[in-house]
Amino acid sequence: MFSNGRGFVLVMLFLAGVINYLDRSALSVAAPFIQEDLHISPAQMGMLFSSFFIGYAIFNFIGGWASDKYGAKHTLSAAMVVWSVFSGAIALTYNFVSLFIIRVIFGMGEGPLSAATSKAVNDWFPKKERARALGMAMCGTPLGGAVSGPIVGLIAVRWGWKASFVLIMLIGLVWTWFWIKFIKDRPDTSQSAAAEKEKNLQKGAGIPLSFYLKQPTVLFTAFAFFSYNYILFFFLTWFPSYLTTARGLSIHDMSIATIIPWVVGFIGLALGGFISDYIFSITGKQMFSRKAVLVVCLLVAAVCIGFAGVVTTAAGAVALVALSVFFLYVTGITYWAIIQDIVHPDRVGGVGGFMHFLANTSGIIGPTVTGFIVEYTGAFTSAFLLAGGLAVAGSLSVAFFVKPIKADQLPQSLLSEEHFLS
Repeated sequence: MFSNGRGFVLVMLFLAGVINYLDRSALSVAAPFIQEDLHISPAQMGMLFSSFFIGYAIFNFIGGWASDKYGAKHTLSAAMVVWSVFSGAIALTYNFVSLFIIRVIFGMGEGPLSAATSKAVNDWFPKKERARALGMAMCGTPLGGAVSGPIVGLIAVRWGWKASFVLIMLIGLVWTWFWIKFIKDRPDTSQSAAAEKEKNLQKGAGIPLSFYLKQPTVLFTAFAFFSYNYILFFFLTWFPSYLTTARGLSIHDMSIATIIPWVVGFIGLALGGFISDYIFSITGKQMFSRKAVLVVCLLVAAVCIGFAGVVTTAAGAVALVALSVFFLYVTGITYWAIIQDIVHPDRVGGVGGFMHFLANTSGIIGPTVTGFIVEYTGAFTSAFLLAGGLAVAGSLSVAFFVKPIKADQLPQSLLSEEHFLS
């Protein structure tokens, strides 16, 4: 699995995920400082959290399309430069409007990461190893969230919140230099030949992107991913503020407490691919192996996040959110694995990016809705329950509506050929 340069590709993709969530979660950790310094209300803070996802969601799809057309290497290189520069530019903001604009552009830069990672894994790894590879490549994201608390929180206390954004900009630019210099878009000749042989056996390159975008399996997987992201972005954006305002933790204690859910999330995301591939190996049922992990773990995550909203102690809330994030992240690669299972390699980037775009509209809606709930009710309880309810709906939609694409569903012009089907 790690031979012929594939191990180094996984390490670089893992580190990209760490940097991505370090950058992304920095605003939520620094939010109490920013609100005080720039005189921003809770509702405005919710809109700022959501502003990131305006650019992010659109460029999920554009980044996926670009990964298919230009390759994962070039797409991810450009993305890292843009999001790093505009992460640093947050230090230049002076009011709500300037911060809103920079967050939108910052989100545009981060948009291509997941689809480009999925495309890179599809290019470098055989089908039987892809779920594990996806899990290992993407599990860096919660680790980035884990380290953001102490890094941003402690730097903000000592040198001010703006210094933390400059530091993480520099980290991203250093990663870009290594990625451009040492990573190839595809494996060497021997691996490329094997990959091409597999690709030739998987006919169906002529299937248009629009065909996949209308499939119920893609749309209902996207809805489940939407509910996944709703919980994740609720945690990512509002949980630090919840701990300080509703539970009375200091900035220092909050910075430490927020590490716990991210660490268990890192473990969950790394395990998810291995669990799914193991179920596949013993049952021989690829779609069942994805759905079993997704449905069960998303339901458990929903229950945990719902109860987190009604407990009365900070310790109880942190424990339940940590459990929710763990089970949530166990499902994290199954959405991408389902797309890789049913979509021809030439369309993996575009279809995965489209799914990710739909899923990340939750980031536009959720933080703003939470901000208004907190402002008008004075509590977070309803926000926790709403997140849990959406996850229940998402898991049930996968259980009943996500199925392999059958030959008779293909466009009529392609029915006479053999096609890549799961």
